[in-house]
Amino acid sequence: MMIKKAWVLALALFLALFLAACSGGDEESSSEADETGGDTEQSAEGSEGEDSGETAMAEDQSLTVNIKTEPPSLHPGKATDTTSGAVLYQTFEGLTRVDQEGEPQPAMASDIEVSDDKLTYTFTIRDGVTWSNGDPITAQDFADSWKWVLNPDSPDTDYAYQMYPIKGAEAAKTGEGSLDDVGITAEDDQTLVVELRNPTPYFLELTAFYTFFPFNQSTAENNDEWAAEAGDDYVSNGPFLMETWKHKNQIVLKKNPDYWDADNVNLESITMEMVDDENTAKNMYDQGELDWIGDPTDSVPLAAIPQMKQDGTLNISPMAGTYYYSFNTEKEPFTNANIRKAFALSLNREAIVKNITKGEEEPGMALVPSAVWEENSEGYFNDGDVEKAKEYLETGLEEMGLDELPTIKLSYNTDEGHAAIAQAAQDMWKENLGAEVELNNEEWNVYLDSMSEGNYQVGRMGWLADFLDPINFLEIFETVGGNNYTNWENDEYASLLEESRSETDEAARKELLREAEQLFMDEMPIAPVYFYSNVYAHKDYVKDVSVSNLGNIQYKWGYIAEH
Repeated sequence: MMIKKAWVLALALFLALFLAACSGGDEESSSEADETGGDTEQSAEGSEGEDSGETAMAEDQSLTVNIKTEPPSLHPGKATDTTSGAVLYQTFEGLTRVDQEGEPQPAMASDIEVSDDKLTYTFTIRDGVTWSNGDPITAQDFADSWKWVLNPDSPDTDYAYQMYPIKGAEAAKTGEGSLDDVGITAEDDQTLVVELRNPTPYFLELTAFYTFFPFNQSTAENNDEWAAEAGDDYVSNGPFLMETWKHKNQIVLKKNPDYWDADNVNLESITMEMVDDENTAKNMYDQGELDWIGDPTDSVPLAAIPQMKQDGTLNISPMAGTYYYSFNTEKEPFTNANIRKAFALSLNREAIVKNITKGEEEPGMALVPSAVWEENSEGYFNDGDVEKAKEYLETGLEEMGLDELPTIKLSYNTDEGHAAIAQAAQDMWKENLGAEVELNNEEWNVYLDSMSEGNYQVGRMGWLADFLDPINFLEIFETVGGNNYTNWENDEYASLLEESRSETDEAARKELLREAEQLFMDEMPIAPVYFYSNVYAHKDYVKDVSVSNLGNIQYKWGYIAEH
């Protein structure tokens, strides 16, 4: 799609005025993509430090990074965003952990047996593993933690649906069944048996995800707010412990000496700053106050990207995620599918990624990113198809009995990059559709509340894959609630997803999922903008920190080299 000359000039002026930075979606869920470095190219799985083992370690094994903002929740069963995840992947551990090559490996489980029909998983808990308070970690801890998430009375468990591959899990969560009938059984202290309702090829990736992390039951029973502060009640089981949590300021992690694999953990401390301004963070990085900037927990300022690309200090790698605008389908005029299509098609994504984000993002014209489905590089519509958008607008206004569009409010969470994209969208919708658009920005936690309560018309959101399967994106919108802020749901769509879960032929399963995505794009409850990339920089002495194409970061294997 050619870019109109007027747009080139408008965007050039826009950039000159704002010098905007764009992140891969700070503070989003990991789902909502939260919210880009070294001199080596990153693999798809993203393990840094190819010279591991060849560089002497520094005496001081302290790392300082920026996570931008206060984590919304550090309770594994309640968290839904990558800021929280960036902490939880260090302080907790599940039955499996995704390694530097992107493959799930035994973690809290020492052995995993899978039945021939792929429906029963038997996990053996490692000998001698303990919580940070000294309690033994048992199979019952996992069973109780998972069932707590599935309890319909448990608050803020938006990720419960990740457990729905387990037999009886969905029925228990919706109140149509009993927790006693869920296929999660602790046969003894070291044996956890999990029964699935259908074969789920990505189940061992799920058990590495933070919703599946255990939490200490005795502590939680004595203190409902155990996860709100650092201290004795913040009992965890990961490679690092939370030493301090200065809210909206800083989190400090320290190595867990009792972690089962402590011999392979080299970092002694990780300081996580909460600096919301990208330019301030970049200055701190330049002055040696930060060892890492950019994804997955931070953003590289747009103005710095060209020079960092030129001098070879920027890492850019694919990320399985989609940045999009969510339409509130219960708020006019976005109750109308043709109006939604008009707004989606009138965006010039190529202009946004070339002139604003500049992180080698890919224009997105689909829900599922091309890192998961390669064919979605083409998508379901033409980028910036203004003429078609005008046709949809005319049809939609006629259907709604309107002569013109009402004023539209576009919301986004506080971030220089999100602001830059929102201002570009505002101009595009004004020029192409004649829409008057007001911008509204809110701090991340407030913003999430506004989205979940439906207090918005159009809102910026993003999704980073929790596992590399298209259903991870499609099932977000299966039912209203959870991470579906659009208030859109469709019986046929849900039926296709449900049918796909019992389909064992991979080609037939993909066809069902493609049909579901086609239906979704016909309804257009979101306007996809681009597919993410990881964009980050780190000091040369930072080695073996693992960045994945799922937008996760793990410090377990990282270390500081002599410098």
